[in-house]
Amino acid sequence: MSASAHAQTASPFRQPKAVFAVAFACVVSFMGIGLVDPVLPAISNQLHASPSQVTLLFTSYLVITAVAMLLVGWISSRIGAKRTLIVGLAVIVVFSALAGSASSINGIVGFRAGWGVGNALFIATSLAVIVASASGGFAGAIVLYETALGVGIACGPLLGGVLGEVSWRGPFYGVAVLMAVALLATIVLVEPMPLPARRTGLREPLAALRHRGLLTLSLTALCYNWGFFTLLGYAPFPMHLSAIQLGLVFTGWGVLVAVFAVAGAPWLQARLGLARTLYGNLALFAAVIAVIAIWTTHRAVLIPAVIVTGVFIGVNNTVTTQAVMSVAPVERSIASSAYGFVRFIGGGLAPYAAGKLVDAFNVHVPFYLAAGVVALGIAVLATAHDLLARAEAGQAVEVTAAAPPASLRLEEVEPVAGPARRTIVAAVDGSAVADLVTAAAGRLAGIHGATVDVVHVQEAAVTADAAADVDPVAAAHAGVRRHLDRLRAQGVPVAGHVLLHAADHAAVGRLLAEHARASAARTIVLGAPTRGGGLLDESASRELWRHAQSNIVLVNPAAADEAAPLVSVS
Repeated sequence: MSASAHAQTASPFRQPKAVFAVAFACVVSFMGIGLVDPVLPAISNQLHASPSQVTLLFTSYLVITAVAMLLVGWISSRIGAKRTLIVGLAVIVVFSALAGSASSINGIVGFRAGWGVGNALFIATSLAVIVASASGGFAGAIVLYETALGVGIACGPLLGGVLGEVSWRGPFYGVAVLMAVALLATIVLVEPMPLPARRTGLREPLAALRHRGLLTLSLTALCYNWGFFTLLGYAPFPMHLSAIQLGLVFTGWGVLVAVFAVAGAPWLQARLGLARTLYGNLALFAAVIAVIAIWTTHRAVLIPAVIVTGVFIGVNNTVTTQAVMSVAPVERSIASSAYGFVRFIGGGLAPYAAGKLVDAFNVHVPFYLAAGVVALGIAVLATAHDLLARAEAGQAVEVTAAAPPASLRLEEVEPVAGPARRTIVAAVDGSAVADLVTAAAGRLAGIHGATVDVVHVQEAAVTADAAADVDPVAAAHAGVRRHLDRLRAQGVPVAGHVLLHAADHAAVGRLLAEHARASAARTIVLGAPTRGGGLLDESASRELWRHAQSNIVLVNPAAADEAAPLVSVS
C-alpha cells in the first residue's frame, strides 16, 4: 500500500491556490489540442497556403514535442519540477504570441515548433506538481487534473472558433494571454519542490524502449495517433465550415473525448479487462475512420463520424497510458518520456502525410491509410498479449538489504507453490499506522510460527495523457527495509516485497490480494481506514474483497500503542 493509501479523500476542489494555478494552466494546455482546428481553413485562405502546408502546424508542434520528451527527465531532475514547469509555460507564452504575429505559414510552423518544446516541459511536470502540492488527497488531485483535462479538451475548439471568427490570429493570442496568467500564478503560488534523489540520464528514455512491452505498446500508440491526428489535422478541410461552426463540431468531439477518458475508459476496463478494451476500441476506431474515408465528401456522414471518434480517442488515451505504465520496468517519468516520444512522432507525421496524399491522389486516401494504420496497431498489440495479462496482475519485487538498482530493472518474484509456507502479509505504507501493522503481524507470527511478508504497493498517478510516481521505488524499498529490520530484531522471520505498477487506487487492493494468494498467505494484516480515506475506500476494498482468499485483520489506527486491538474480517 502506498503512502497515499491513507490520504484524506476530501473534496478535490478544497486545495491550495498553487494547485488551482497549475490546474488552470492544464486547462489552457489541453485547450491547445483542438484550439487551432477551427482556423486551419482560414489560415490556408488568408496566407495563400495549401492544406498540406497548413498541416505542418501539427507536424512541427508534435515532432518537436516528441524529441523534447527525451530531454525533459534530464532537465527536471536537475532544476526541479517547479522550475521546469515555469520554463515550459514561459516558452509557450512566447511562441504562441509569436505564432499569432507571424505573417507567413512558414513563420507559424516554426513558432509552433518552439511551442512544442514548452508543451513537452509542461506535460512532463504538471501532474507531478499538482499531486505534490495537493492537500485534498491523492485521489482528489487526480480528479482535479482529469477535470482540467476534460474542460480543456471540450472548450478548446469552442474558444478557437469564437476567437477565429475575429481573426485566425485570435486563438494564438488567446493562448499567450491565458498561459501568461497561469505562469504568474505558478511563480507566485507554487512552493519550491525538492530535487529528485536521482538524476535522469539523457539516454535512459531511449534505452527503456529496449523493453519489449514498452516498445510494443508505444508502437501501438503511434499507430493509433496516426489515425487520431489525421482526423484532427485534415478533417476540417473537407467540412467546408466557418470557424465557429468548426468550433462547435470539435467541441462535440472534445466533450466525448473528455467523458470517455475520465469515466468511460475505467468503466470499460473494469468490465472487459485491459486487453479486450484495447482490441475492441482500436477495431471500432479503425472502422469509423474507414466510414470517414468512404464518405469524406458527404458532410452529413463526415461530421457525426468525426464527433463519434471522440469516444474511441478518449478510451484509448486512458487505457493505453495505464497499460504502458503497468508493463514498463522503469521509473514512470522515464517510461512516460519514451512513450511520449514514440506516440507523438506518429501524431506529427500523420497530418503532413495526409496533405501530401491529397495533393497526389484525392481526399479519401489519407483516411483509408489512417484506418489501415490503426488496424496495424491491433496486430502490433497482439504480439504483446502475454505482457498485457501480466500488466493486469502487476509485478512483485523482492526487497533485500541492498538498495534497488538505479535502473529499476527488478526481477519478478515467482508465485510460491503449495501451502507449506505459513505466511502473514503485513501491508504497509509510509504512515505511522504501518508500525502498528507490522507489530500486530509480528505478534501473530509468533503465535502461529509464521513468516511475516512485509508488502508495500507502489501507487502512481496515471491519467489519460500523463503519469507520475507518487511513491518512488527507492523510498518504498527503504520503508519496507525499515520494517524488516525492526521485525528481525524481534526474532521474527521476515521477507519483503514492493508490488509495482498499481495504476490506480483500486489496483492496490487487487494486487495485495493476488500477492497474498501467490504466497499462500493465510492472513493479511493492514490498517483500518482513517477518517476520510485509507486502503479500504470504495474502489480498493471492492477489489480486495473480490480477490482475497485469506483472512483479513484490521489494526485500529486510533490505538495509542502497539498493542492495538485487532478486528478480523474473513
